[in-house]
Amino acid sequence: MSDKIGPDGTPQNAPVIDRRMLEALICPMTQTTLSYDAEAQELVSKVAKMAFPIRNGIPIMLVSEARALD
Repeated sequence: MSDKIGPDGTPQNAPVIDRRMLEALICPMTQTTLSYDAEAQELVSKVAKMAFPIRNGIPIMLVSEARALD
């Protein structure tokens, strides 16, 4: 796999994510909207200050799997 970044800033080896699905997801802690970080392949909850990983195109919405943001 390549770690090259495409012209739109997304990793070229990243799976295609359905934007409508992402818009429907909310933070499991705060019930607020999430933002998509294509480069890091994460869904970010600014309110909870957590980032939920996307692995193989599947959002992992478990608090135990989330990364705390500084």
